Amino acid sequence: MDRPAGITDNRYRFDAFSDGKRLPCRGKSRLPVMGWNSWNAYGSGNTEELTKAMAEKLVELGLDKLGYRYVVLDDGCYKPERVDGKLVSEEVKFPSGFRHMSDFIHAKGLLFGMYNDIGSKLCSGASVGTHGYEKADAALYKEWDIDFIKVDNCYYMWDNATFSDPENAKYVFTPNIRSAVIRGENLKEEITVSSDEGELTGTRASRKDGYITYLGSYDGTSPERTPIGLQSSEWVICVDVPSDGNYRIAVLYASGKEEGIGQWLQIRSEEDTTGVLTYDDFLPETSTPTDFVWSKDIPIRLHAGKNTIRLMNHRRQENTLTSYATILEALREVMPKKDIVFSICEWGKTMPSDWGYKVGDSWRILNDITFDVGSAEGDPGTGKWEDPYTNSITSQYNKCVIMDEFAGPDKGWNDPDMMMIGMNGLTDTMNRTHMSMWCMMNVPLMLGLDLRKVEKDDAIYSIIANKDLISIDQDPLGIQAKRIWTTYDCSDPSKEYIRDNHRADVLAKPLSGGRLAIAVYNLSDEIIEEDIHIDLDLIAEKLGSAFPEELKGAKAVRERNVWTGEESEVSGNLLGDLLVLDPHGNMTLIIEKAG
Repeated sequence: MDRPAGITDNRYRFDAFSDGKRLPCRGKSRLPVMGWNSWNAYGSGNTEELTKAMAEKLVELGLDKLGYRYVVLDDGCYKPERVDGKLVSEEVKFPSGFRHMSDFIHAKGLLFGMYNDIGSKLCSGASVGTHGYEKADAALYKEWDIDFIKVDNCYYMWDNATFSDPENAKYVFTPNIRSAVIRGENLKEEITVSSDEGELTGTRASRKDGYITYLGSYDGTSPERTPIGLQSSEWVICVDVPSDGNYRIAVLYASGKEEGIGQWLQIRSEEDTTGVLTYDDFLPETSTPTDFVWSKDIPIRLHAGKNTIRLMNHRRQENTLTSYATILEALREVMPKKDIVFSICEWGKTMPSDWGYKVGDSWRILNDITFDVGSAEGDPGTGKWEDPYTNSITSQYNKCVIMDEFAGPDKGWNDPDMMMIGMNGLTDTMNRTHMSMWCMMNVPLMLGLDLRKVEKDDAIYSIIANKDLISIDQDPLGIQAKRIWTTYDCSDPSKEYIRDNHRADVLAKPLSGGRLAIAVYNLSDEIIEEDIHIDLDLIAEKLGSAFPEELKGAKAVRERNVWTGEESEVSGNLLGDLLVLDPHGNMTLIIEKAG
C-alpha cells in the first residue's frame, strides 16, 4: 500500500475533532492510571524475571494498595520478526511466554499491560508493528488477557515520524500553491484566485514568493510548539457562481517531499453539509517544489451565490487517529466486555490534545522524558531537571501545565511520560517536586524505576507513596490544576507557553469535598524569597465556575502541608508572609474551609 486508507467516516475527520463525541470504540471514563512501566528502568532489556520482581515488589511495598496496579511491558519484549504472521515473546527474555506473565501478574492482584506501535516497526526496530495485523494482534492480546496497551508511533508510514522516511512529509502537507481556478458551463469567465487572496487560517502556513507553503499541521514532537490554539492551516477562498451546479476546480501547484511541502491535497466546499471532501488524494509529482504546473480539473459541486472553498491537508492528524482507532476497534471486537486502558504514545506529534479523547485514555504530549534509560545490570539511568529538548522534568511540565482545558474524566489525560523518580541526576528535592507536579496536573502516574532498590520509608518510598499527593491525582473530580500566577512576565499564566525556568509558578486544583490543592514551584537554580500573595479571591477569579462552592466567602481556611503533615488555620495570603523555596523545590497544600 502506497497511501493511507481512504476515510469514509466523517467522525475521523478534522472537522469532527471539536464536537466532543467519542468514537464507539472508546472505553469508559476513568481517572489517570497508576502503575509501573519497564522502559525507564530497563529499556529494551526487561525480562520475565525482572517483571516478576517488580510485581512482587509493588505488593511487598503496598504500592498496589495505593493505586499502582498496572505492570506494563514496554519495547523489547517481542521477537524481532513475526512468526507465521504472529507476535511471539522473545524466548531468552520471556521464555515462559506472555500468558504466563499475565497469569503471574493477575495472581498478585495486579493488572497486565503490553506495548505495540501503529507503524511497521517498533521504536527498537523490531519488525512487529501492528499496522496491517490489527485483527491478528487483537486476538493474541485477548489470549494473553491484557488490561492495558501502550501504542507507539515509530516507523509510521504516513508521516515523517521519528524513524520514518523524511520524505513521508508528502502525505501530510499540500503542495505549494500559487493559484486556483473555477470553471463551469454557466460561467462567462473563469474565476481565478491568486495566493495573495483569500484567508490563511491558523499559524502553520505562510505566503512566500507569490505562493502559499506549509499548508498542513505543526509537528508537536519537540517542545518548540505551543499546544494552545489552532496549530494547522487552510487556504480559504470565496467564489461567486451564477447557479447551482457541477463545476471544476484546478490548482497551480508544485509538490515536494519535505517538512512543509507535500503532495496530498484536500478540498472541501464549506456549503456541502454532508462533510464529504471534494478531493482527498495525491496530486502528481512535479520536478521541484518551485516548478508550478496546473492540476487536472477536479469536479466540485457549488451553489448559486457565494461559496467558501477550503484547500488544506489535515491528514497528519486524521491518519494518526484512524490508525489508533483501527487497533482499538480490533481489540473491542474480540473483547467487547473488557475495558482495556488505551495509552496513545505518539509524542504530541499530531497535536493529540485535539483528537485523543475520541479513542484514548491518555496521550503523550512530547517525545520521551529521558533518553538515558536504565539497564538490567543495575544502571538506574539518568534523569534531568532541565534540558532544551524534551528529556527533562521541566520540559514536560512547561507544556503540560497549560493543557488543563484538554483533560478531564469525560475526555482523558495529558501524559508527560513516565516519572523519573529514582534515576541518577535527580535530587530528593527534584523528585518531590516532580511527584507534586504530576499529581497536580492529573496525569498517569507510571513508575519507571527498579523497585528492588526501594524499601519502605526510605526517601524514594516516601515520595511515591505520599497518600495526600496520590489523592490529589486520583481525586474523583478529575480537574487538572490551572497555573494561576507566575513570576514570569506574561499576560495569561494559564495559557502562555513559558520555557524560561528562572521563575516560580503557583497552581490551583479544585478537589472533591469543597477543597483545593495549591502548589508553588521554584523552577530555578536559586533560592526564592518572595512575598507572593495568593488568596481565595484570586483563586476564585482564575478558576471561575470550578472554584469550590464551599470556599466562597470563607473567612479562614485550614491548610495541610502534604510533605510535613503540618496543619494551620490561615486567612488572607495562603502562602504566608515570606515564601522561601529551595532551588527546584515546592510547597504543596490541601485547603479546606476552617471549622
